[in-house]
Amino acid sequence: MAHPLYAGFFISFWAIPKMTAGHLLFALGMSVYILIAIRYEERDLRGLFGRDYEEYRATVGMLTPKFWKRAA
Repeated sequence: MAHPLYAGFFISFWAIPKMTAGHLLFALGMSVYILIAIRYEERDLRGLFGRDYEEYRATVGMLTPKFWKRAA
C-alpha cells in the first residue's frame, strides 16, 4: 500500500470500543483532512519522481493492499 501511515491513522481514529459524538466529529474531521493531505502528497511525489512514481502507484493500493494485478 502506498500510504501505510495514513491507513494506521484511519484505524486508530475509527477502531474504538465506544464512539462518542465528540470522537465521531474528530474521526470524521481527521479522515477528511487525511484524504486531502494524500492528494497533496501524491502531487508532490509525482513532481519529484515523475513516471517512476506513477508506475509504482499503478501497482499498489492507496490505503489497502492491492491483491490483483492490472491487465497490461
